Parts: sequence; C-alpha cells; structure tokens
Amino acid sequence: MENIVLTIHLIISLCLIGIVLIQRSEGGGLGIGGGGGGVSGRPAVTALGKLTWLFGIAFVITSITLTVLATQNSTGGSVLDGDGLLPPATTDETTIPSGDVLLPPTTGDAPLTPPRIDE
Repeated sequence: MENIVLTIHLIISLCLIGIVLIQRSEGGGLGIGGGGGGVSGRPAVTALGKLTWLFGIAFVITSITLTVLATQNSTGGSVLDGDGLLPPATTDETTIPSGDVLLPPTTGDAPLTPPRIDE
C-alpha cells in the first residue's frame, strides 16, 4: 500500500513541477508589475492554474497519507533505544588501552636529541 501511494506521490510531484514550469510568468513576484489590464486585482483563471491547484491539493493529500502510513508501520521505538543491536561495552583491561598509550611521551621518556646513525 505504501509503495503504491509513494509511486502516485512521485508522479503527482513530477506533474506539479511540469505544470508550474509550463505556465507563463506574470512578473508580479512581490506585487510589482504584472500587466493584467483589468481593474480587479484577481488574475483570470486558466486551465493551467486549475491543474496547478489540483496537483497541489493531491500532493498535500498524498503527503499526509504517506505520513500516516509511516507512523502506523513504525515500531514506536527510537533509534537511540537500540534493542540490543550493539554488543555491550566491555571493561576488560586487555581490550581497553590505558590512558598512557594514547598520550605523547613526556620529556623524561623521550631522548633530547635524535639518535645518531653511523654509517
């Protein structure tokens, strides 16, 4: 069921993108310009405008449907709960290096000058 709704959602989204790209730009992005020619501020309703609304509403409906389906199929647990998916941490001394291994050598341990290599 979820795959069918997801496929329909993908087709609707591609159709919505195509319909929006086909439409002619009115040039009134911020209310500036846009040669309507009429006295009213409402643009004429075209077939492409109606299709845009139709695909937009269908897109929202399929989005909500996918959300509901995903919620119903979820187990209710968090990823961080981790029902024993990771092995438990061990405190064995042989597997955990001591803090001294990871630190740089102190001045007492390291030679002051590099050793000479006589050839």
